[in-house]
Amino acid sequence: MLNRLLAPAALATLTLTALALTSTSAFAQDVAATPAATAEPVAVDAPAAPRTYAPVDFDISHDPENILLLDLSSGRRVAIRLMPDWAPNHVERIKTLTRAGFYDGVKFHRVIEGFMAQTGDPTGTGRGGSQLPDLKAEFNPMPHLRGTLSMAHAASDDSANSQFFITFYPRFSLDRHYTNFGRVIAGMDAIDAIHRGEPPADPTVVLQASIAADGKPQAMAPAPVVEQSTVTADMLNAPQSN
Repeated sequence: MLNRLLAPAALATLTLTALALTSTSAFAQDVAATPAATAEPVAVDAPAAPRTYAPVDFDISHDPENILLLDLSSGRRVAIRLMPDWAPNHVERIKTLTRAGFYDGVKFHRVIEGFMAQTGDPTGTGRGGSQLPDLKAEFNPMPHLRGTLSMAHAASDDSANSQFFITFYPRFSLDRHYTNFGRVIAGMDAIDAIHRGEPPADPTVVLQASIAADGKPQAMAPAPVVEQSTVTADMLNAPQSN
């Protein structure tokens, strides 16, 4: 804003003044941090190493305790790698609700083409959640890529509860605004096929959510009932046309 309002000459003077002040301040700090020649050596702590985050392991046979399985009404099973290193409280919440059967029968109630598929609300309205308290955000620098598992929340950053979404395509605008805590490692084509709509007219349903370590067999939708006509003795004895 200052650059837009001040005249060029005034701006130049202000810039030089700011540089002089910055240089003086830095120099004073450097001098203060330098011990006198006759003083004992001063130990200086090394700067802290930058935080590193664990990479996603796409091998479905590894660490089954942190693989979320979604059995969809389409007849497909999706495997999602949960990342406790990125967001431990969010991973623990999903695992707790999954093992309680909370997600069984829940619909994908908000599915936007080119964006994401959202589920986790037993009411199917986008306003519901679990009886557990809301979670504090665990924002991290991991990017929202294709197949990212991230937690939905209301207006407050610290209002995530049970609803989550899976992105169809990269959406970097979501980074550090929604808690990224996993990635699809198998069955992404089944996610692509989830029915669109807000809500969809014929929503895709999570028949069963489970943790791979629990070894639950895949849940399948019941086969449609085919009505069969009743054959009577009179029908068998009826004359047949040529």
